[in-house]
Amino acid sequence: MQEPDPRRDRAPDPEREGLLGRVSPRTGTEPLRARSPLRLRLLLGLLFTPLFIAGALLFWSWSAASGPQDVPTDASLRTVAVVFSLLALFSLVDLLIVQRRVRRARRRAAWEHRGGRGDT
Repeated sequence: MQEPDPRRDRAPDPEREGLLGRVSPRTGTEPLRARSPLRLRLLLGLLFTPLFIAGALLFWSWSAASGPQDVPTDASLRTVAVVFSLLALFSLVDLLIVQRRVRRARRRAAWEHRGGRGDT
């Protein structure tokens, strides 16, 4: 007879809960505090968000100024502008998520530095 897995009896970890609920069950082989490269994501977001916004503005204005016989066509320019706009939106949302996670990590570090568990 197989013994029950003690990892399955643990309370759910609120750090592993996503926007839509539990992301994935813990298998026990991954690190308890897996870390995302937040500073790199922040740097890339700060670099590429303005570029995506500038690209979207450039292609939107080029599309508005192009005529019916111009090459590239205004439809293809609008398509590229939509792609740049979506990339800018995605990058901006990612910046907000990274900022929230960095803030949460700083609060947790300050809390643990003070002694944690209310032992102030």
